[in-house]
Amino acid sequence: MSEASVGTAPLEALEHALLEERRALLEHDVDALLRSTEAKLVALRAAEAGGASAADAQRVLALSELNQANGALLARRRREVNWSLRHLGRIDADPVYDASGQAGGKAHSRLNVSA
Repeated sequence: MSEASVGTAPLEALEHALLEERRALLEHDVDALLRSTEAKLVALRAAEAGGASAADAQRVLALSELNQANGALLARRRREVNWSLRHLGRIDADPVYDASGQAGGKAHSRLNVSA
């Protein structure tokens, strides 16, 4: 196996996992999202272990952009879920920050009591 094919196999696996992750996010498929996230982490570890050549720079940049787009889509889905839960009266999810500045939301159940 040539050096070029060793370097591209993890990147191909990473690209496939990122595309599957995007599909799962768009289709609201939680099981596929979990599988694709695990595949993405495995492929990322393999790519990091194998290193990237200068020839891979453009592809790595494109994969990074795809990952960022997936992250934005995931954040959007999370906001949609939080909005729905708040409007259904299920939680009051105002984020709380700890001493190190990390967000740690405290979800509170709200009881709708009619007077």
